[in-house]
Amino acid sequence: MAPLDTREPELGFSTQQLHGGVGTDGDGFHARATPIYLSAGFVFDDFEQAADRFDGATGSGDGYSYTRTGNPTTASVERRLAVLERGRNALLVGSGQAAASVALLGLLQAGDHVLAASSLYEGSRGLLVENFGRLGIEAGFVDDANDAGAWQAAIRPNTRAVFVESIPNPKNDLVDIELVAGVAHRNGIPLVVDNTFATPYLQRPIEHGADIVIHSASKFLAGHGSVLGGVIVDAGTFDWADAARFPHLNEPSRSLGGLSFVERFGPDAYFVYAKDVVAARFGPTPSPLNAFLIQQGVETLSLRVERQSRNALAVARWLEQRPEVHSVDYSGLESSPYHALAERYLPRGQGSVFSFTLRGGVEAARAFFDAVQIFTRMTHLGDVRSLVIHPASTSHAARTEDERRAAGVWPGLLRLSIGIEDEADLLADLERALRVAAAAGAGAVDGAGAAAGGSGDGAGAGAAPGNGAALDTSAPAALDPIGHLA
Repeated sequence: MAPLDTREPELGFSTQQLHGGVGTDGDGFHARATPIYLSAGFVFDDFEQAADRFDGATGSGDGYSYTRTGNPTTASVERRLAVLERGRNALLVGSGQAAASVALLGLLQAGDHVLAASSLYEGSRGLLVENFGRLGIEAGFVDDANDAGAWQAAIRPNTRAVFVESIPNPKNDLVDIELVAGVAHRNGIPLVVDNTFATPYLQRPIEHGADIVIHSASKFLAGHGSVLGGVIVDAGTFDWADAARFPHLNEPSRSLGGLSFVERFGPDAYFVYAKDVVAARFGPTPSPLNAFLIQQGVETLSLRVERQSRNALAVARWLEQRPEVHSVDYSGLESSPYHALAERYLPRGQGSVFSFTLRGGVEAARAFFDAVQIFTRMTHLGDVRSLVIHPASTSHAARTEDERRAAGVWPGLLRLSIGIEDEADLLADLERALRVAAAAGAGAVDGAGAAAGGSGDGAGAGAAPGNGAALDTSAPAALDPIGHLA
């Protein structure tokens, strides 16, 4: 049977999520499902083959030697995800944080500057500010991510990467990717997009100008909350032959026999460096079992995300009409200031993770959180099950109140990740919890609740993280309806 060309654009997404990248690691047994190669290493046929696998200058690059540098099961899901994102290459790593770390460390070194949207996920923000800061890499943030002038003004001579999310977490304050890509490229800088929330089913950032796409594969790609993983997809279109900006890709390398990565690998220079130098040496290696489970999840991605997005829109519209709810942050709503961008970038659906803010502040949020029965209380997302979390007291507890307030996320804010349950059951669970929350909120001073600010898991403020401030659950004398000092 002739192999299927899964890169043909006329093939549908659901066909590609089943057949994309299949068929180049056959072991002679013709198993229909990808086998799990649960092995630390692979046997060499002879001396010459062993030497070839380690010859970066003239070696063929074929085959496997050690699972830290490559594995047939892992390679299968990498090929599948490259096809789905319309990329040239993909690299699977141990977690979403590992994907962000490897992708950016493939670009940055001490003395460089990375520029990101302020709405960046809190874990990624901390990575840039604290961990990269210790390595001598500076981070800057743009508050209005859809203002080309703001991006241009924030770019420095040493800026080497621009970083945004396709659907920011949890405020749904969408980014005009083509606008940001245009600014980045005019300055000779690659654009990195975290596409975890949209998935390639809802959006392919590479088609809008992104150069590198990352995912936390633990979320929607796997879909069942059972494994961790991350992926980096390289578009293969950025010109890396700028020795001043990317010296590590253009200087002679001992491992390549004196050639540079650009000379040896051309458009694949960045990807090979990220894979063979950064990932291989830092070692965020995924288990082949996890790779297998992620690929199993990918095979039903479109079915799950379509259902989750449909459920999310129904829940968001229902919440928007409830008197207990102050606001709903979901780009699928006509009332959202980002709805026009959602129609442009997310025509198949606007995702299934969003936030809403209760009247009554933190007391109402606490009561709601404890009252749900179908929604699961946990910090994960993208699961087939519906989930809820209170970011201000969990992921963003280390932020100062001013930082949480600047993010526009209040003490009563809750983040939902909508699953595939029946819509009627989800709404019934929410209604029951809202009744409990309303009673708790009415018992607080002036019907409000606590005063501490809260920032959702990923809704970043413009300032860098401070020393942190504990969430104040006492009720001050005068509060606005959502739990801040009036």
